[in-house]
Amino acid sequence: QVQLVESGGGLVQAGDSLRLSCAASGRTFGSYAMGWFRQAPGKEREFVAAINWSGGFTSYADSVKGRFTISRDNAKNTVYLQMNSLNPEDTAVYYCARSRKSHYTQFVYDYDYWGQGTQVTVSS
Repeated sequence: QVQLVESGGGLVQAGDSLRLSCAASGRTFGSYAMGWFRQAPGKEREFVAAINWSGGFTSYADSVKGRFTISRDNAKNTVYLQMNSLNPEDTAVYYCARSRKSHYTQFVYDYDYWGQGTQVTVSS
């Protein structure tokens, strides 16, 4: 069983930065791609960023490209999301998820394990 635990969310002002972390249990963390998704009230869960098993390839939603950076430390079983230049439209619950595969996708259904989420609120 894989468990994912996010941390690092909070209330910030527009223009601020936050760094989210996702700690994973299990010995096979380094074999799978990981992703970050977010869900705002009344909206569907949407893709934010993903990283392949080695960390050598990443993908971002257009809305966060250039502002957010995903990374991973396989020795620590942890994936990160550095979020800069936050704006109120980034307000959501952020979830990390483990892909079913070693390469990443942007589709929710390709991820089989999910964390409980961490709230990010950006005030204007």
